[in-house]
Amino acid sequence: MIEVVAKLLRGPVFLTGEVLECVITFTNPITARSTSASSEMLAWASAQIHCQFHTSESRVALPPSEDAKHDVQAENETVFVPNRDSYCEPVPLDGPPSFRGQSVKYVYKLTVGCQRVNSPIKLLRVPFRVFVVYGLEDYQFPPDEAVAPTNPFLDEDENIKKDTRLVDLATEMLMTNTSRRSLHLYNITNIRGKVGKFCIFKTIYKIGEDVVGTFDFSEGDIPCLQFSVSLQTEEHVQEEYQRKPGQPVSLSTHARHQESCLHTAKTHFSLPIPLSATPSFITSVVSLKWRLHFEFVTAREPAEPPTVLENQSEIITWTGAGKIDVDTFSWDLPMKVLPTNPVLASYVSQFASSNSISI
Repeated sequence: MIEVVAKLLRGPVFLTGEVLECVITFTNPITARSTSASSEMLAWASAQIHCQFHTSESRVALPPSEDAKHDVQAENETVFVPNRDSYCEPVPLDGPPSFRGQSVKYVYKLTVGCQRVNSPIKLLRVPFRVFVVYGLEDYQFPPDEAVAPTNPFLDEDENIKKDTRLVDLATEMLMTNTSRRSLHLYNITNIRGKVGKFCIFKTIYKIGEDVVGTFDFSEGDIPCLQFSVSLQTEEHVQEEYQRKPGQPVSLSTHARHQESCLHTAKTHFSLPIPLSATPSFITSVVSLKWRLHFEFVTAREPAEPPTVLENQSEIITWTGAGKIDVDTFSWDLPMKVLPTNPVLASYVSQFASSNSISI
């Protein structure tokens, strides 16, 4: 028996264009009483990056030349050579992000194939997650290595230096795009008049951040009885691939806040964007967009707040009306959600950094 262990050194989350490095170990766990006849011979081993593309037949109509499930492989030959210490291969720059939606799925795996002498072929699959940071594919690293910061205590090769700078550059780009704050004010109105104001300081976020917004109902003419805010994604199938013309988008809710707010002057909400969620992206088949979905319940008539006299000595209990005629309406605010540092996302990834099989 030979035990095969494949371990991703940096964790199970990568950027497109980043070098995936995996250490693959072959061990023959023999005991002290075993003889030389117990040893095993490995015939061959190879490794390759795969992106499996799955579609829902009820939602997506691919051209006849394409299957509903096929593999997208790296352009270069990805063969594991034992004398290299580890398997290294860049994740294709033009690949899609990892995504498990209702219409399509993009699933990345590192597949290690191996065979003992006179035994069947076995496959070891190590799943990993991929982020796409748009704009990185146009960046050219400077040829002068002297300008790049180095650690004199580490012996780093060229690929590791470039790989580290790619992650640092992506992190800097994401920080720049999501740290810009600009006050966005929106008037909340319906056919009967003004309900209040909504304030948000930015509409571009990274996964892992909190979406924070505030409401001001103090100057509204129409009382708001209740509101809810949902953090949602819209999965759009491109028009030429839709199974039915004009088919609706697929919605997913990731966080929700609901509050009763009669006689409330100001309030706020905070919705976390899960690190496990997929950032905004677009491919030839599908696109993913983020939004805040608001729903309001308002009274048709003004509601007078309870009054308390200055010299009131008795305890007064205010009871709400038993029946109120209401209106409901909704509103959608588009957002943009970007990836985060892949190292940070690795800490909460559902994928293990290593897998093993026995052959």
